[in-house]
Order: sequence, then C-alpha cells, then structure tokens
Amino acid sequence: MATYPLVAIGDIWISAALLTERFVCDVVACKGQCCVEGVSGAPLEAGEVEVLRREYDSFAPFMSVQGRQAVTTQGVAVTDGDGDMVTPLVRGAECAYAWFDGAGICGCAIERAFLEGKTTFRKPISCWLYPIRVQKLSTGWGLNYHEWDVCDAARRRGQREKVPVYRFLREAIVARFGEAFYRELAQVAERGLS
Repeated sequence: MATYPLVAIGDIWISAALLTERFVCDVVACKGQCCVEGVSGAPLEAGEVEVLRREYDSFAPFMSVQGRQAVTTQGVAVTDGDGDMVTPLVRGAECAYAWFDGAGICGCAIERAFLEGKTTFRKPISCWLYPIRVQKLSTGWGLNYHEWDVCDAARRRGQREKVPVYRFLREAIVARFGEAFYRELAQVAERGLS
C-alpha cells in the first residue's frame, strides 16, 4: 500500500491520495460489493443513529425481508468490535439497509427512498464519501483514502475517465464539509503538491 503526503486545510488533514488517485464507481462491474463485504457495518456519525430511527419507516419498504428482520432483532445501529456505531448486518454479510435489483446489483435502500422522495436522509455519510474514510483527530479531522480490492473496477474506470477521488465525491464532500472547503481542496489539487 502506498504512502501519501498530508495536506492541511484548516483543521482537516487530507491524504494527498484524494487528489492524485482516480476513482469512479462502476457498480455494474462490482455489483455493489462494498455493501456486502467486510467484517462490520457502515460507520455512523453521532446524529445519524437518531435519523435512522426517525426515518426508518420511509426506507424500510425498500429493504429486504432479511434486512428488516436484522433491524428488528439488532436495532437500527449496533456497536462493533472497535466500539464504533455501525449499521447492522444480515448474517454477518450485507448491510441491513441493502437492497438487490434483478441483476444482482446491491444498492442502498435508504438512498433509493431518498431518490424517490420518501426521505430527506440520503444515506450514512461514510457510505456517501467512500472511498474516503473520515477520522476524528484530537485537533480536527483526517480524511484518508481507503483502497479495497472490491473497488478495483472503480479505480480502473477513474483512470480511464481521469477523475480524481475528490472530484468524484464533490457532492458528498460539500454535504459533509461545506462548499468553501471543497473549493480550497480543488485549489490545492490544481496547484499540485509541490
């Protein structure tokens, strides 16, 4: 795994990989495996657990029967082995909030409800920002690039289309950190790291 320099914008430390690596989701190729693979559910921020409770009835109809059963038995969120709040899993595999289309592609039931106007909550920000992982630091935040083999197709597509990670995730970055932060990030990328 490569090591990347860090860039600071205010109290946010950014891995330069977000500026230099290429990434565009290719869900047809990967089948949405990021919602299925792994040992834990999607990380949740503090206020998101309450939103999941409040909005659950809006997206529950889009979830699988097994996903709804997982929420009934485990709750809308669980604490993982690291002590973090995460989404519950179905049989230790896919996220309880996953749904599958007729072609076997996994997507997010919460986002599907959002796109159909049933909820104002798009999906957990950790999912929306992926492959960026946000880490709380003692003096701010760290934004790291998470490289996972299930996203090989996304990296190849990003290379073909010449789209850096930060640009692919513009909407999610703005939603989490604001337009001014994104503009500064883009300026850093345009200037280069030297």
